[in-house]
Amino acid sequence: MERSEIREQAFKLIYSIEIQKTDDLKESIELFIEANDITSQKAINYIDDAVLGIEKNKKDIDAKIEKNLKQEWKIERISKIDLSILRLAIYEIIYKEVPFKVAINEAVELAKKYGEDASKKFVNGILASVVKESDINKEEN
Repeated sequence: MERSEIREQAFKLIYSIEIQKTDDLKESIELFIEANDITSQKAINYIDDAVLGIEKNKKDIDAKIEKNLKQEWKIERISKIDLSILRLAIYEIIYKEVPFKVAINEAVELAKKYGEDASKKFVNGILASVVKESDINKEEN
């Protein structure tokens, strides 16, 4: 399984948890891995880390999203798909030190595939703002 495929699987689970408002994340992860016949240990580790890491840092991640929304927008207005994509990308950029260009590109691809027409621009804009405010840009150039 390629990294992009693994990331897509993680996104699907993050989205599913967001919709279902699941409390038992470990059980959700196990059921998802079993239901999707994911056998790669690399994939299992990534999905487990992403879901639990996002949950652990959700307040900080959501604060970064909210800070970069237009003034009249609130996080509750963001589609669950876009929100799941943003949380995963921000988690990767800030906490896992995935190169921001890679994380943004992957997030935009997920937005194209699963989001609405405006999702790719929205996701790209929020992530670019998060990177700019975090001074990550300077470290990678």
